[in-house]
Amino acid sequence: MSNIIEINNISKCYKRDKKTIYALQEVSIEIAKGDVFGIIGLSGAGKSTLIRTLSTLVTPSSGKILFSGKDIAHMDKRELLAFRKTIGMIFQHFNLLSSRTVRGNIAYPLEIAGVSKEEMEKRVDELLSLVNLKEKKDAYPEELSGGEKQRVGIARALANEPHVLLCDEATSALDPKTTQEILRLLKGINKNLGVTIVLITHEMEVIKQICNKVAVIEGGRIVEEGLVADIFADPKHPTTKHFLQNASHDIPLEFFKEPSSNRKLLRLNFKGKAANEPIISEIIRKFNVDANILLGWIDHLQTLTVGTLIIELTGSSEGIESSLNYLREKTVHYEVIENEHS
Repeated sequence: MSNIIEINNISKCYKRDKKTIYALQEVSIEIAKGDVFGIIGLSGAGKSTLIRTLSTLVTPSSGKILFSGKDIAHMDKRELLAFRKTIGMIFQHFNLLSSRTVRGNIAYPLEIAGVSKEEMEKRVDELLSLVNLKEKKDAYPEELSGGEKQRVGIARALANEPHVLLCDEATSALDPKTTQEILRLLKGINKNLGVTIVLITHEMEVIKQICNKVAVIEGGRIVEEGLVADIFADPKHPTTKHFLQNASHDIPLEFFKEPSSNRKLLRLNFKGKAANEPIISEIIRKFNVDANILLGWIDHLQTLTVGTLIIELTGSSEGIESSLNYLREKTVHYEVIENEHS
């Protein structure tokens, strides 16, 4: 699948009190056509700056951004205007025009583009149906719920039939039920209209439910990226592990005891072939250890189901070490978590 977006080594810096502050540092990402690509980070990590550079609202200090192979920094005025029509933007706080109705808000980008009245009315009707707001077409933003406002925002972003939809914390102002509805709508837009989606968030649950790929950003740098299934099954960076723990289940404090060579608390992740093998019973039999399953859950991702178990492994230090070696041989990702709350 060809890349629709290539971010090549971009940085964004500001001068403050004679100091150079980096919002982005040497960020490189490739996004394929048809991806739902998530960018996750804590507040201040740089994710909003990154998505604003994609929308040309922010100009990077260095590096290149290519859309369909074209460097947006070297587009002339006419090319840049045409490019911006291929990008739709959805905002956290909706950014609707309070003086316009739902229909008027959706029509606004079409008016700017100079679309004929007949064509505009037809397109707005299509979008009202798509986001299920036909009955609200004459309502004003103040009469809408948060979810309805975001549906208007999505319809407006789709007005000029963009190739890419940029979502800036599109669900963080919504309640959980409405969040699910908006994510289902976005997923349908990606699947049925073929629109590539770039979504920034601070919630791994959002990544889990809609994205096929994810990049984790911290301090303006990408610290980990890959397929969502791979990241869930085998996270490498501490920030990624933090997000995953918050997205799944908190481990009760009573599971944690004093560190000992005769006891290990493990988090095991199973995917693919390993999920069908009796690995825990084999460890007990082969290495004369006890394995107590304390907690377990399943994450249903876009392309894969990943199972997680929290187990307490007890026995001789040699038996435990042999068990850990066996897990490595079986390519089961495990993490020793005795000191997680210390």
